[in-house]
Amino acid sequence: YSNFIDDLRVYVRGGTGGMGYPNLGGEGGRGGDVWFVARERTTLKSIREKYPQKRFVAGTGANSSVKALKGEKGKDCEVHVPLGISVLDDDGKQIGELNAAGERFLAARGGLGGSLATNFLPCKGQRRTVHLDLKLIADVGLVGKVRFPNAGKSSLLSKISHAKPEIANYAFTTIQPELGKIMYADYKQISVADLPGLIEGAHANKGMGHKFLKHVERTKQLLLVVDISGFQLSLKTQFRTAFETILLLTKELELYKEELVTKPALLAINKMDLPCAKDNLDELMTQLENPQDFFHLLEEEMIPENTLEFRDVIPISTYTGEGIEELKTCLRKSIDEQAERVNEEYRKKKLLLLQTSK
Repeated sequence: YSNFIDDLRVYVRGGTGGMGYPNLGGEGGRGGDVWFVARERTTLKSIREKYPQKRFVAGTGANSSVKALKGEKGKDCEVHVPLGISVLDDDGKQIGELNAAGERFLAARGGLGGSLATNFLPCKGQRRTVHLDLKLIADVGLVGKVRFPNAGKSSLLSKISHAKPEIANYAFTTIQPELGKIMYADYKQISVADLPGLIEGAHANKGMGHKFLKHVERTKQLLLVVDISGFQLSLKTQFRTAFETILLLTKELELYKEELVTKPALLAINKMDLPCAKDNLDELMTQLENPQDFFHLLEEEMIPENTLEFRDVIPISTYTGEGIEELKTCLRKSIDEQAERVNEEYRKKKLLLLQTSK
């Protein structure tokens, strides 16, 4: 995570108000406010580099004077933050969220200026320490196992988008989220996030645990990527078939947050260029049709309460390019249909509100 930061602790302080003017009843200006403003192409890393002290203080309100009985408000301090930020207080309670460009959150309010009510003495601004917690926003999240050798998620991202993630034949290649965009002929774009691979126990924060799983929360859909030849974390750990891998991934998602398993999901079966891939695929498709019939293959504690229902199952090979175009088409169709459902629900709500108001 040396090049990627997904949480940052910062100190914010609203400006102190200006002094009142007792003789003429003048009121000092209110202190400036500290605002977090969501902005594209901003990262927490850039904030840390630009403001190493991680302190944000707004301006002091102007004092009341003979020339200006009402002092001017202090200058606001605006901090540009990435999209997908949750603002947490010191107790870990969420107090704000910024998901769209231009959204604003009042992090610290300025103090009141001196007036008759305060004996013309100014008030100090609000001050506190807050945590900026980033969860990536993407249309599709690539979900796979950490394995030895790698499962091919990064290779897939490089094939379907313009991203250039690190690709190597060892576990933990993806140690930070990578974002790419699939470009279509009609200029439609779909954002895809390649997220650090899961290991068994990720929900309990083993491996990269929560650093991975929290980013899945804000992806609209899931694309599970599994190796048709199976999965093994290392030479010392148990071998898992493609079917077992799917169940284990589902279990980790479910244990972290049950709602994740209800997201629309697609399944990409990778490495179809390998020997025996066709036979393995036939066996996997049989298992996916009636997964409950094969639960005995796994330990009881690793069986998910609910299985993922895949909208499409696409055999692919990132080595030969087999199935890549079909996968892009399926992703586009799935995203478009989801958007249409959301729009239809919105239209129904608007219509209901209109009918109620009449």
